[in-house]
Amino acid sequence: MSSRFADDLRLAHVLADAVDQLTMSRFKAQDLTVETKPDLTEVTDADTAAEELVRAQLARSRSRDQVIGEEFGSTGHSPRQWIIDPIDGTSNFVRGVPVWATLIGLVEDGETVVGLVSAPGLSRRWWAGSGTGAWTGTRLNAATKMQVSDVRTIEDASLSYSSLHGWADLDRLPQMLNFMQRFWRTRAYGDFWSYMLLAEGAVDVATEPELKLHDMAALVPIVTEAGGRFTSLDGEDGPFGGNAVATNGHLHEETLEALAPRD
Repeated sequence: MSSRFADDLRLAHVLADAVDQLTMSRFKAQDLTVETKPDLTEVTDADTAAEELVRAQLARSRSRDQVIGEEFGSTGHSPRQWIIDPIDGTSNFVRGVPVWATLIGLVEDGETVVGLVSAPGLSRRWWAGSGTGAWTGTRLNAATKMQVSDVRTIEDASLSYSSLHGWADLDRLPQMLNFMQRFWRTRAYGDFWSYMLLAEGAVDVATEPELKLHDMAALVPIVTEAGGRFTSLDGEDGPFGGNAVATNGHLHEETLEALAPRD
């Protein structure tokens, strides 16, 4: 793997291997503990244990790096930041739906340089590093390179999203509904999966109105290394804008325009 981030990407796989074992052991567990956080989102004992496991390994392997996680906030100060979402799709995890994943991202000097998404309930994993291309498979030596689609028109495209509630909160629900009606196909695959399907070329546009850094950091390198584009609704590249628009590139500007605020 010819990239200066190859060792970091290998470490991300080691972290994901350990977390996968833990989260799968708690998936559909009868004694799973579920609580509600102040922001009214769910958190389970698997979320907290998974993040603690990752933090412990990073403390040994990358002690100088900063770690930012969904459940325990930020520790350390460094231009290298590991961004962790222990279980993206906790509601699915709680309900026994296998569409959830651990997200591991690395930001260096404000640029997302490594991303790994591991969905053991689907027996799938996706990863990328700057200059490595984007890959999917089960192991580093058993992987398939990914490429976004070449669809050029919205009328021929497939859109994936998570829900419509956030678009109403953002006062852009009419724009989203009008936009959806123009697509050949729309499906709410949701969460990380929308973006991984986009990187594979199975979906052409994926967007969400309200996201946090830990929801997006791991996704960006995978989408961009597959040839796509990932921005906020305002067109800011990367995972820092509080929401997401990911496309195969050809449809990006048209998507941003369609979802823009209306006077």
